[in-house]
Amino acid sequence: MTFEPFQLDPALMRAVSDAGYTIPTPIQGDAIPVALSGADLVGTAQTGTGKTAAFVLPILQHLLSKPSQGKTRALIVCPTRELAEQIHESIRTLAKHTRIRSNTVYGGVSMGFQTRALRDGTDIIVACPGRLLDHVNQGNVDFRNVKHLVLDEADRMFDMGFLPQVRKVVALLPKQRQTLLFSATMPREVEELAREVLQKPERINIGVQKPATTVMHALYPVEPHLKAQLLVALIKHTDAYAMLVFTRTKHRADKLARAIEKAGFPSAALHGDRSQGQRQRALDDFKRGKLQVLVATDIASRGLDIETVSHVINYDVPATPDDYIHRIGRTGRAERTGDAFTLVTHEDRDLVRDIERAVGKPIERRKLDDFDYGAKSAPAEPRPEPANQVNRRPAIGQGATSGGFGRGRSSGRPQGNGRNDRLPMRPPQPATRPASDERPAASNDRREPVAMQSGELRPVGIQPIKLGKLPEHLREHTDSSRSPSRPNNPRRRRPQRG
Repeated sequence: MTFEPFQLDPALMRAVSDAGYTIPTPIQGDAIPVALSGADLVGTAQTGTGKTAAFVLPILQHLLSKPSQGKTRALIVCPTRELAEQIHESIRTLAKHTRIRSNTVYGGVSMGFQTRALRDGTDIIVACPGRLLDHVNQGNVDFRNVKHLVLDEADRMFDMGFLPQVRKVVALLPKQRQTLLFSATMPREVEELAREVLQKPERINIGVQKPATTVMHALYPVEPHLKAQLLVALIKHTDAYAMLVFTRTKHRADKLARAIEKAGFPSAALHGDRSQGQRQRALDDFKRGKLQVLVATDIASRGLDIETVSHVINYDVPATPDDYIHRIGRTGRAERTGDAFTLVTHEDRDLVRDIERAVGKPIERRKLDDFDYGAKSAPAEPRPEPANQVNRRPAIGQGATSGGFGRGRSSGRPQGNGRNDRLPMRPPQPATRPASDERPAASNDRREPVAMQSGELRPVGIQPIKLGKLPEHLREHTDSSRSPSRPNNPRRRRPQRG
């Protein structure tokens, strides 16, 4: 079967040919005719099966059948910025021979450009629900002409807590419209949403909750403290030109990306705490081959279409079989083959059992040759020195004294050149007493090392004071037979007694 039976507009067929699409995927073959008929649709299919084109092509066909009026006529709602950008790029690819315009709306970036694009008029809006409602509250969006609504990755929007916002958006749309809902799984909450917003929908189920058959699975048992070392060793021993590593936390993603970069493999981290510019730059560099490894949280497990991914490594075992299927679906896309490796510890036995049940067979256990699985602990990395040492008091032996030597005392302010960057400390020198006919050389360094001599603490290089006969002006204050005289302060003179 080809795309010819769909009888698409010649401009769309030309774009389909330019994109290299020849045979529709199962979800495309079943969903496109239903969507072209104008009926509502609930499509359930595993990730990486071409759902995006399954709803983009029918929407473009409907928009081309009527002249453009500069109004928004289609709305696509999705859970993440990355998925919104991917859908937007797919629209641009398939509509490049037409005048149809598309714009994205999501958080993490300035609203100014989005506001101008929405007010100038755009045919299709691809949006995340939170930022879309912000524009609605500011009066930047006009939904009166929307005839087509797509809810993509509905189960993911439920997982992220977006369903209340989605309901608010749907309530603002015209009642007479076509609604297409796509989801990889159908939890009860998504079923309720489908009953609320769709009217007599057609249902299409393609390979529900089954991993792609083009992916080869393997487990690598390892002790928890050796996981990072094994990951780096796997990267070194694997002929991987584009590897996607999944972690459970954002902090771990950053830490692993630094370790992989230090091992000599270009890498970057992708998670929700990164700015939109950083996230987009990481994705673009990964797609272009500038990065060999992309370390990400589950933000990248849904909807990202990166056909060049050759390996997926689960550094942390996914919490559910569905998450495992979504993660490994980033490789083996478009009938290509891929590899999915998972690092497992003894604490992951129950999760592994659930994943094997979802896969339908036991997953092969492997060991990496020449890796020391018996190492007691990972080598500790040297602790970096703080960049700003202004508030640190030097320890004894590094330029401070414990009691009153002005030249060695730390005042808590930068010394030497008066700037915030401190001069390097001189290492402690052994204490030497100068000869009687020698005088220590003068020094402008205010951070002189100190040393203990005969129970005495003094800076090295400063001539000790020899106690002897005190000067005349000091002897009167040390004479016990005399009390120090108080200064005559006329302001505090006592009154005379009568």
